Amino acid sequence: MAEWSHLPKDLLYLISQRLQNPFDTMRFRSVCSSWRSVVSPKRHTLPVRFPFLPNHGISDPTWGFNLTKRSVFRVGSPMDHSDGWLIKVEEDAYGMIKISNPLSKSYFKPLPKNFPKVLNLLNFPVLELCQEYVLHYLNFWPVRHRPGDAGDLYREKIAYKCLNYDGSQFVLVTIHVSGKLAMFKSEDGQWSTIHHTALPYDDVILFNGEFYAVDNSGATFVVESQHKVTLIAEPVFGGDKKILMECNGELLLVDMYLTVDSEEGFGLDGEPPEGVLQEKTVGFKVFKLHRNGSKKWTVVCDLGNTMLFLGENCSFSASASGVSGCKGNCIFFTDGFLGPNVDEDDVFKGSDIAIFDLEFGTISPLSDSPVYSRLFWPPPSWITSTSRGSSIHSKGVEALMPSKER
Repeated sequence: MAEWSHLPKDLLYLISQRLQNPFDTMRFRSVCSSWRSVVSPKRHTLPVRFPFLPNHGISDPTWGFNLTKRSVFRVGSPMDHSDGWLIKVEEDAYGMIKISNPLSKSYFKPLPKNFPKVLNLLNFPVLELCQEYVLHYLNFWPVRHRPGDAGDLYREKIAYKCLNYDGSQFVLVTIHVSGKLAMFKSEDGQWSTIHHTALPYDDVILFNGEFYAVDNSGATFVVESQHKVTLIAEPVFGGDKKILMECNGELLLVDMYLTVDSEEGFGLDGEPPEGVLQEKTVGFKVFKLHRNGSKKWTVVCDLGNTMLFLGENCSFSASASGVSGCKGNCIFFTDGFLGPNVDEDDVFKGSDIAIFDLEFGTISPLSDSPVYSRLFWPPPSWITSTSRGSSIHSKGVEALMPSKER
């Protein structure tokens, strides 16, 4: 058998074409100099600016919006593989990186004083759990070409499909403010609104290389173009918000049940201010799409060892079997409204996260379960005791690369 360093460059190039995230690229390049010469550290470049969606209602479209990619990772302990930490890493088109709560948009700021200024992720087992792409609507262009300085008017989840190696050809699908779908093709350079159903859409994802969208009734469609939208699953009535996600190779529909409630102490006499509605989650149902062409969703009563995580712009699953003290068959989600007594600085620590037990139908705050809380905050001791490596500091992340990559 040939040594790793002597593998043909043509073969190495083909392997490098299948690398899906910067950590895979980082590890590939760290093997030896011959591997490093095959692929550059910065392979996939996101487009920076787009025109506004049509008829969006924002008066000044001068700057349009930019696209950022975020990935959720499980960083494992080098000593105990059952111990892990969940983080969301955001990298924009200019290489600026931030870390945040994996289920929300709240950045970790500031990080603990004992957090290492440099963190070498090659020292830890790192597993990418999901990717999300978000459009940031800008009301002014960032200073010195730094998108992190831009003013966000609005953020919107999209489904992103790259059509070639360098990212220059792509398709985006998102939900227009009207509730309809909108598609952007790089070859056309403009948005097109898809007028297909009278009901507003709740979610859109990329699954097995195709765009899937679900409306408020649970009817689910494959979206190929502005003029080709195909029904693949009949409606599922009952809940108030439909969420699509991939889990173990299957397409799931999570139906969220909400109620409008007032919270004691919210405003004067415990009443919410006029015009403000407080939504609280009261339950979930989970469905799996049949593969036999029947266009039916099947109720999932037991997730087994699987845990579902419903994020603001992406949802993902993870196995509880490899996490000490955790059990599956539960759903982690953000409870939407935090109430008046929650410190804004605590949001990124997971104080707005709750857990739904699918077996018993109960909801409890994350803070009631130390075993689950440690997945989110604080950073584990084996992270804070690290002193060498690459790239996280109290004001964000320079680059998630080992020193020899930079």
